[in-house]
Amino acid sequence: MTEKERCGWSGDDPIYREYHDKEWGVPVYNDRKLFEFLLLESAQAGLSWITILKRRKNYSEVFAEFDPQKIAEYGGDKINKLKNNPGIIRNKLKIESAVNNAQKFLELQDKYGSFSSYIWSFTDGKQITNNYQTLKEVPAFTELSEKISGEMKKKGFKFIGPTIIYAYMQAVGIVNDHLVRCFRHQEIIEITSNKM
Repeated sequence: MTEKERCGWSGDDPIYREYHDKEWGVPVYNDRKLFEFLLLESAQAGLSWITILKRRKNYSEVFAEFDPQKIAEYGGDKINKLKNNPGIIRNKLKIESAVNNAQKFLELQDKYGSFSSYIWSFTDGKQITNNYQTLKEVPAFTELSEKISGEMKKKGFKFIGPTIIYAYMQAVGIVNDHLVRCFRHQEIIEITSNKM
């Protein structure tokens, strides 16, 4: 059987491959899942995504299965405990930003009915499909990610610069950045057109 063609970044690591093959670029509308990726992408700042993916289970355990309601209430003791937890990235600012971002996330849910309504409003609820041939063509950020990052910063979110937000947009399927020759590029187009 011929090996499927994938985006080069997915490498040989089974965790990375599974993430590439099943999750990356698939549109997410569920608020809990959208918050999970927001927390994980913020934790990733300055690190490789595989570093975070390998700790994803630990993050889920210590961050209340990514329940923003519970995380928003984390106080100083809980934050100190998390700072000493080897299963996650022990960066005080990132841990504090997870709590802060959970609070801001809840505010947006209240205002827009769901975070999904808010984040998808930037593209009128439609996925942006790019047609890149090589990894070099894929941008680190775009005008849209700068706009979203700027808006969210104004609302008090932290650790969400344009690059993190673009990675987030790719992860939750606001953009389909699978390379054209990757087997997932067309599959995701079909998934999204079936949902419309």
